[in-house]
Amino acid sequence: MNGTAMFDFRNRNVLILGLARQGLALCRYFVAKGANVTVSDAAPAEKLGAELAALDDLPVTLALGGHPESLLDGCDLLCLSGGVPAQIPLVQEAIRRGIRLSNDSLLTLQLAPCPVIAITGSSGKTTTTTLVGEMLRRTFAHSGCTVHVGGNIGLPLLDRLVGIGEDDLIVLELSSFQLEIFDPAIAHGSLTGIGPDVAAVVNITPNHLDRHPSMRAYADAKLNLLRNLKASSRVVVNGDDPVTQRLGPERDDWEKLPAEWELDDLLAVERERLAALPGQPIFFSRQPHGETGAWLDGDSLVYAGQPFCQRGDVRLRGEHNISNLLAAAAIAGAVGASVEAMGETASTFTGVRHRLEEVSRRGGVTWINDSIATAPERAIAGLRVFSPGEQTLVLLAGGKDKNLPWEGFAEETLRRVNFLIGFGQAGPMIVQTVREWATFRRVTPPESAIVNRLEEAVQLAGQIARPGTVVLLSPGGTSYDAYRNFEERGEHFRRLVAHMQMEAVR
Repeated sequence: MNGTAMFDFRNRNVLILGLARQGLALCRYFVAKGANVTVSDAAPAEKLGAELAALDDLPVTLALGGHPESLLDGCDLLCLSGGVPAQIPLVQEAIRRGIRLSNDSLLTLQLAPCPVIAITGSSGKTTTTTLVGEMLRRTFAHSGCTVHVGGNIGLPLLDRLVGIGEDDLIVLELSSFQLEIFDPAIAHGSLTGIGPDVAAVVNITPNHLDRHPSMRAYADAKLNLLRNLKASSRVVVNGDDPVTQRLGPERDDWEKLPAEWELDDLLAVERERLAALPGQPIFFSRQPHGETGAWLDGDSLVYAGQPFCQRGDVRLRGEHNISNLLAAAAIAGAVGASVEAMGETASTFTGVRHRLEEVSRRGGVTWINDSIATAPERAIAGLRVFSPGEQTLVLLAGGKDKNLPWEGFAEETLRRVNFLIGFGQAGPMIVQTVREWATFRRVTPPESAIVNRLEEAVQLAGQIARPGTVVLLSPGGTSYDAYRNFEERGEHFRRLVAHMQMEAVR
């Protein structure tokens, strides 16, 4: 299939792997387009009750409990949910056979009737995406333009495209899992028509190395967003991030990258590719850097030379959120957001759920839900919100490790944490790493304990906490040892805290 026929799915055989929210959106879309849809999930039917109910009697063929190779016979298009790696045998066999690969985000980019702003990064991308959406909504509130925010955040937009107009805007968050197949080597023609109007990479730091075989492979997946751009596309990157700053003009003051990442040649190719575009990359940075983009000038957050907010008026916790606001301003500004809308957003936005979210403040004890911290770097950002000595800090850390370095996390824990509770699969490893780092640094480690489940961690934290204590859930590991996603873990934390406090007043 090529040209317009590429998107004519009537009577085509479409195979969808993974019956999660992205898989469900793909099912609804392709059924509506008249395709013959088969859905395969590695889990058996008894573990997919909610997902099967959500199919709502759609006329699809189910293949549950595994991915047999016979599913590829007669297949015209293979679509992956975000949780399905491209490295599994069935997908590799599809690539060998020359079967087109796609996913909900790639199709949304190709089929969107309006401009698309696509955002990726290792951390902060959900907050940045939400901020961009809010800045654009405030700017275009009375213009007839509706701003649709989705992708890896919230709901997929593919099956909602029918309700999106050409005067609207789409803000799309993209994960490395989704971007993995935006690769000409495996997409077999599926990239026709791809190219966001604004492509933003907010940072690239080690993450998801339990799925991607190396830092180079992970960064390569992220950089797929910047390949196949239109000549009119604008690119926004982080001028403070050691990786993404290399996508702009070469400078002498770049921080040296670890040799084992093997990224220098990869970034040089992308830098040359971007230099050939009519518009140079737009930067955001915590340092003043020129006339375009966004930066921090003393205590002023500035876009294109115009201050839009003072640091003291920002409602979000943490210095990392200053960078997120600058990123959002640079991205939203690239499609016409006003500085007034940027300032209103910066001074009123209090955060996205599960991101340093205050869930309770009672008896002098504050409980903070930072379940989004699924990597040590994210947990470090959460820890840095709390100055050493200003409060007693009890940290709940654990979950499932992604084969990431924990030394930086251990250093911040030694500086700021009074009591460390390790839970879940990675809990013992995290506590042991902090103890070993304390020995290496010749300092006293915080008090610590190891429990099996989050329920036990919350219960123990409640026993420890006294007035002036902050209990911080900032796990550093994914939720997949016990939960479907970080949202489910965060909601469980909220319920556990509420239940414990109800019991205390009985």
